[in-house]
Amino acid sequence: MSGRFVTLKFARGVGAPLSVLWQAWAAPAARAVWAPPNPSVTVEFLESETRVGGREITLCKVDGQPDIRCECGWLVLDSARRSVNYEVIFSHGETQSVALVTADFSGTDERSQIEVTVQLSSLPGDMESGYREGFEAGLTNLADVAQRTLVIERVIRAPRTIVWNAWLDPKALPQWWGPDGFSCRTKRIDLREGGEWVFDMIGPDGVIYPNHHLYREVLPEERIGYSLLWGENGPKHADAWAFFEEQGAETRVTLGMVMASREELETAKGFGAIELGLQTLGKLERFALSR
Repeated sequence: MSGRFVTLKFARGVGAPLSVLWQAWAAPAARAVWAPPNPSVTVEFLESETRVGGREITLCKVDGQPDIRCECGWLVLDSARRSVNYEVIFSHGETQSVALVTADFSGTDERSQIEVTVQLSSLPGDMESGYREGFEAGLTNLADVAQRTLVIERVIRAPRTIVWNAWLDPKALPQWWGPDGFSCRTKRIDLREGGEWVFDMIGPDGVIYPNHHLYREVLPEERIGYSLLWGENGPKHADAWAFFEEQGAETRVTLGMVMASREELETAKGFGAIELGLQTLGKLERFALSR
């Protein structure tokens, strides 16, 4: 029956590399940025575990309307190729719809594309128009986020436990954080979920760069999500994450940052943010190998 059981298809070309688009799609810190379809909607992430068998629970909030609860379960996560998840929508405590969402990815070092197929079953009412509107807006937001996202990766020659502890130990983190020649001066540090790190980065020339990290998510030995502020309680310049993937006796660390604007991303690239980020991960590796 039309409107009750329907297959919807969406596609979007993105001016960002395939690896970046995948991170923008899968990383919870990035999903939190592009998930609200418009500024009047707030999406609260109650749970987010991006792995096969993991789930994501969100509340969609609009002033004057009842919250809409969405439960998502990840069935397939084939990096930069395909993701499959189920999605159940609740309102007033009742199930409104069930859907199977398949996202296929393709692209190059310059441009990428996402194609989404939604197999939707509406229950009490017709959810087709809402899904069409939501996915069109969501993919537009996703494309924008991907085009202001920076991703840096390095395989570190140390076990994941050691790498994780080097990052989450408040005594260790300031010893290696920052590019070559930089040092850190800490004011406050609490690396738990809901915690913060207020510090100055000091360049080789003595220039001081105030920083404030707010830790939104800490999933032991798997993922960190945090916000970067320009100085203590200053304006936010990025939403960031770090993934830790075990590869035998080594650890792949992926850093991602959604900048406040595309212009800020280009400025960061211009002063060598990728090279400086790789230097920081190089210092992490040397520190981990010394443990």
